[in-house]
Amino acid sequence: MKVFVTGVAGQLGHDVVNEVCRRGYTAVGSDIAEEYAGVQDGSAVTQCQYAALDITDKNAVSALLAEIAPDVVVHCAAWTAVDLAEDDDKVEKVRAINAGGTQNIADACKALDCKMVYISTDYVFDGQGQTPWQPDCKDYKPLNVYGQTKLEGELAVANTLDKYFIVRIAWVFGRNGKNFIKTMLNVGKNHDTVRVVCDQIGTPTYTYDLSRLLVDMIETDKYGYYHATNEGGYISWYDFACEIFRQAGYDTKVNPVTTAEYGLSKAARPFNSRLDKTKLAAAGFEPLPDWRDALCRYLKVL
Repeated sequence: MKVFVTGVAGQLGHDVVNEVCRRGYTAVGSDIAEEYAGVQDGSAVTQCQYAALDITDKNAVSALLAEIAPDVVVHCAAWTAVDLAEDDDKVEKVRAINAGGTQNIADACKALDCKMVYISTDYVFDGQGQTPWQPDCKDYKPLNVYGQTKLEGELAVANTLDKYFIVRIAWVFGRNGKNFIKTMLNVGKNHDTVRVVCDQIGTPTYTYDLSRLLVDMIETDKYGYYHATNEGGYISWYDFACEIFRQAGYDTKVNPVTTAEYGLSKAARPFNSRLDKTKLAAAGFEPLPDWRDALCRYLKVL
C-alpha cells in the first residue's frame, strides 16, 4: 500500500508517515517547503519520500498525485492558527487552504479512485451544552473562521468521495510545532503561578497514538465520520495543566479562571469539546490510550 500524507511538517503528519513506514507500507510526505528536515530535534522521517506541494494549486495537486498514484491520501495539512484566521486579510487564505485545498485533494482522489482521510476538528460545532458531540451529528454551527473553513473541507470530501474517513480530533499535541503542553512547560520554568481556563471541556489527542488509529483505519473500508481523542474522560484545560505540572515535577501553581475572566481571544472558543468516540469500538477499532498515559510518554520524548 502506498500512502500520501499532506502536512508532514506538522504535529500529526510526521507521526503518520512514521507509522505507515513501521507497518511496512510506502509513505510519501508533502508540505509547502521545498525540503523537509524532520522533527525539530533534527531526527528525520525514516524511509519517507518527500514532495513539496502547495495544496491550493489545483493543477499541481492533480499532477503530483497522478504521478505518485497512492492507494490512500491522509490529508493533515491545514491552516491551524485559530486567532490569526480571524484577521480580515487572512480569511481568504485560510479558506483557500482549508476548503479549497481540501477540495483539490478530494478531486484528485476521485480521479484516482483512492481512499482519503480528512483530519477535522470539534470546532465545526458551536461548543454549547454538555452533551458529547456524535460523529454523525450534522448540527454544524462553527464559532470562528477556522471552524467554518474546516467544515467546508469536510463537506468537500463528503460531497466528492465515497471512500473517505473524516476524523475529528481536539486538543492536539505532538513533537512538531507548538501545543499546550510545551506552552505550559515554558511558562512553568519562569513563573510560580499560571492562570488556565476551567470552563472549556474536552480531551487531549496525542498524535503518536492517533497515527496508529489512522493507519488501522486505512487498512479497512469502514468509511465514514469518526471522533478520535485519547481516552480517560473529559477534562478542562485547568485539569490538563495541573496534570502536566504534576508529571513534569513542577511546583507551579495553577489558578482556575473562566473564559470571561481570562479575557476574550480574537476567535471564539467552544466550551463543549466533548467528542463521543463509541463509534470507534463499534467499528472494531482500538481506542486511543488514556490521556494521562499519553502525556507521560510524550514528556519522555520532548
